[in-house]
Amino acid sequence: MAQLKVQQNKSTIGCKANQRETLRTLGLKRIGDVVVKEDRPEIRGMVHTVRHLVTVEEVS
Repeated sequence: MAQLKVQQNKSTIGCKANQRETLRTLGLKRIGDVVVKEDRPEIRGMVHTVRHLVTVEEVS
């Protein structure tokens, strides 16, 4: 199954609480952090919520 590489690029200062919690749930704590997650609808939804704070690449 494909995987998604998610990297945090922007700070959570000034963001809504649900966006900060979503980043924590994804495993991102600070700018520059990278996590690799399975490409599932739940993960895609979380990434969509914080799409302005992260970059996403598909990893095979």
